[in-house]
Amino acid sequence: MSWLDDSDDLEDDFEEYESSIRTRPNPKGNRPRTKRRPAHDDAQIGRVLGVDRGRYSVMLDEGTPDERMITAARARDLRRNPIVTGDQAKVVGDTTGEDGTLGRIIGIVDRTSLLRRSADDTDQVERVIVANADQMLVVVAAADPEPRARLVDRYLVAALDAGIRPLLVVTKTDLADPTSFLAHFDGLDLRVFTSAQEEMPVDEIGAALVGHSTVFVGHSGVGKSTLVNALVPSALRATGHVNQVTGRGRHTSSSTVSLRYVGPAGTGWVIDTPGVRSFGLGHVDPANILAAFTELAVIAQDCPRGCTHLADAPDCALIEAAERGELSETGRARLDSLQRLLQTFADKAEQTPGR
Repeated sequence: MSWLDDSDDLEDDFEEYESSIRTRPNPKGNRPRTKRRPAHDDAQIGRVLGVDRGRYSVMLDEGTPDERMITAARARDLRRNPIVTGDQAKVVGDTTGEDGTLGRIIGIVDRTSLLRRSADDTDQVERVIVANADQMLVVVAAADPEPRARLVDRYLVAALDAGIRPLLVVTKTDLADPTSFLAHFDGLDLRVFTSAQEEMPVDEIGAALVGHSTVFVGHSGVGKSTLVNALVPSALRATGHVNQVTGRGRHTSSSTVSLRYVGPAGTGWVIDTPGVRSFGLGHVDPANILAAFTELAVIAQDCPRGCTHLADAPDCALIEAAERGELSETGRARLDSLQRLLQTFADKAEQTPGR
C-alpha cells in the first residue's frame, strides 16, 4: 500500500496535533490593538477659552441655557497638533463640567483664520497666537512707551495675511498728541480710537466688538490690560508700569485668554494676549505684504510683472511716483516702511541654502 493511501489519516493526525497546541493568552487581558478609531459621533463642539499646563478651558452649548465651562485634556492622537485659544474643539468624555471631571479633545473644526508670528523674520518656526478671530485691535501708547510705527505695520501685515480686519487704539493721549504718529497710517482702511486716562471710549470700542472675536495685541506697557479690564470688568487682568530707565513695559498678561464682552449693543469676544516687543513675519508670504499698504497697492498695479518694489527695482511705479513728487510725506514714509519689510524677506532668501 502506498503512503498516499494514508493521506487522510495523516491529515486527521495533523488537525488533532494543531488543536492540542496551547495559544498564549494576552498578558494584559485586553483586545488586540487596531488602527480603527471610534467615530465619536457623540462629540460636542465647544470654544477653547484658554490653556493652562495642558488643561483646556472649553465652553459648551454657548449662548444656551445649558452653557457651561469644562476642563479637557488633548487626545494622544493630537499631540503634534496645536490647539489654541479660539479653536472650536470636538469634546468627548465627561462634559458635565462638575468639579473633578475631565473631558477629552479629539479634534478641532476647520479654522476660519489663524494669527501667527515668528521670533524674527528669519525664523520659519511659527508661533500660533489665536484661531478664528475676525478682528485685531492693535493697542499703542502715544507716549510712555513711545509709539513704534513699524511695529504697528507688522501687526497690520500679520492681520491682513490672516484675513483679519485691523483696528487701532492709541492710549495715553493725555501725555502726548498722537496726530503726527497717526499720519503714518493715512490712506489705510483702518478705524482708529483714541483714549486718555480720564476719557477711555469704552462704549465706542465695545460697540466695535459686538458680534466679533477680536484679538488684542500690543507692546508691553501700552495699557492693553487696563483697556481689557475696562471692557470686561470681571477679567481682572494684571496691569504693570513702564520702566523709567529702559522705557520698556513689564509683561503682565502671561497667557492668551478669551473673555466675553457684554455691552449695551450686544456681546462679543475679547482675546487678550501677552505683550510683545517684536513681531516676526517669517511665516508670511511676501506677496501678501503689499495688501497692508492699501494706497500703495493701487499705485503698484502699474508695476511690471514680478516687481519686487525694492529701492533698486527697475520701472517700479511706486519709486517713479515718489520721484515725481506724487507721494505725500506720509506716503513716502509708508513706502519706506514697505521696502524695509520687503528687503528683510529678500535678504532672507539670499541666505537660504540652495537658492
